Amino acid sequence: MGAIARAAGALAAAGATGLAYSAFVEPRRFVLRRFTIPILAPGSEPLRILHLSDTHMMPQQRMKQRWLRGLADLDLDLVVNTGDNLSHADAVPSVLRAYGDLLDLPGVFVFGSNDYFSPRRKNPLRYLTGGTGVAASGAWMRHADLPFEEMRAAFRQRGWVDLTNRRDELEVAGRRWSFVGVDDPHLGYDVLDDQPADPAADLAIGVAHAPYLRVLDRWNSLGFPLILAGHTHGGQLRVPFYGALVTNCDLDPARARGLHQHVVGGHDPSWLHVSAGLGSSPLTPVRFACRPEASLLTLTAVDSPSSPG
Repeated sequence: MGAIARAAGALAAAGATGLAYSAFVEPRRFVLRRFTIPILAPGSEPLRILHLSDTHMMPQQRMKQRWLRGLADLDLDLVVNTGDNLSHADAVPSVLRAYGDLLDLPGVFVFGSNDYFSPRRKNPLRYLTGGTGVAASGAWMRHADLPFEEMRAAFRQRGWVDLTNRRDELEVAGRRWSFVGVDDPHLGYDVLDDQPADPAADLAIGVAHAPYLRVLDRWNSLGFPLILAGHTHGGQLRVPFYGALVTNCDLDPARARGLHQHVVGGHDPSWLHVSAGLGSSPLTPVRFACRPEASLLTLTAVDSPSSPG
């Protein structure tokens, strides 16, 4: 066998191994990522937020459901869910079982496109070469075929606050938290207002599924110090030592996952946390160098020693 043939064989074997790993191993290697955010008033006690996103639940995903249920053992103050809970019309009971005791904690939520619409097959190259990923005009003008209202009712019944294009507040750990949320910007469902963050609140948080710049810019300019989002899957297929190639929105790939800052127009920076999420579309069930994740965000006083994670 010549050198070229051997090299081609080795390359093919490496590709097959990588494909098998990305399809059968990494999507099941769930990880809890931890970040510390110095954001609270000086002298404040730490607060702990669990950020869940992009669960994309299928009824048969027992391993994912068990792992999620175990997160209730964390010492948490708040749960923030940034959408895309579903990937199957029969998955609402599985989602509720998976979240389990987390639903008894203070929580807020918004929805993503895959809470409304079941996945459709598309050319994966369009995802990798499609620029911002903004949905074409009329692309989502079809009947919502997932039971999002059933899930919304179940979340509300357990006490989670619906932030779909609205503001609300909660008392958490003896402190007043103010929230603003939008429906999925990827669908163009978001409705943004011009009301500044409540200066009387102990903390003001913006919650969205997809981190489109129009949303981040507005909330930063209105004085929201913390913004949480998902949608990007962290790039889903990341290049080792380089990172994400795409975000499926107009956020830059360098911020496809993790904790960063966002600032426009000379305003004070907002902390931005983007979750890489816990799942993927059942039509593209692969991940590479981007393990499925939930995030534990520990908020500390600005005068406390801290690290972004």
